[in-house]
Amino acid sequence: MNEILFIVEEAPEGGYTAKAVGSSIFTEAETIGELKEMVRDAILCHFEGDDLPKLARLHFIKEEILTLVS
Repeated sequence: MNEILFIVEEAPEGGYTAKAVGSSIFTEAETIGELKEMVRDAILCHFEGDDLPKLARLHFIKEEILTLVS
């Protein structure tokens, strides 16, 4: 595997969550910097040797709600 993709979202209670697409990896953290470290650690715990991805891509999803009626 050359690359692993994580979907990153803001957690309702604060902070961020990251879930890998196609692998059972989930992690969370309070800041983006901490989340990057947690993702790196989770990958290193989940994969080893030739199975270790060379890249991790973080795809950020931000949900916004618009009020249409006042």
